[in-house]
Amino acid sequence: MSTQPKTTSAPSREIIQTARTGFSVYDFDGPVQDDMELLKLSYHDDSRQGAYMIRMHPGAETIAHTHERREEYFIIEGDLVESDGTVLGPGDYVIYEPGTRHNSRTVGGCLLIGIDYSFSDPTDIPPG
Repeated sequence: MSTQPKTTSAPSREIIQTARTGFSVYDFDGPVQDDMELLKLSYHDDSRQGAYMIRMHPGAETIAHTHERREEYFIIEGDLVESDGTVLGPGDYVIYEPGTRHNSRTVGGCLLIGIDYSFSDPTDIPPG
């Protein structure tokens, strides 16, 4: 299990020192995948919502999955190849709507931040 060094300087703020925090095994889409690691930031297992970081080692590939909620992710470093062949890199931001099915793989490794969430009220949907 990972250790998560945290510093809280105010009741409404939590700081997660991601560069010094150990990642856990990745098991989002079923079985544990040894070539990927997960760091839950605000992600909650019960609601399956929140933010997380994923580190994919060279050659890693996610299991094909269908999103129950909106998924957004930002590539921090490395490469990510989507199931339709789209190649992503640092600075790319991806948005998948609920019901989307895909998988991703990396050639040289990848680090990303992802967020899974549902809008509770249709009026909460940002323009765009």
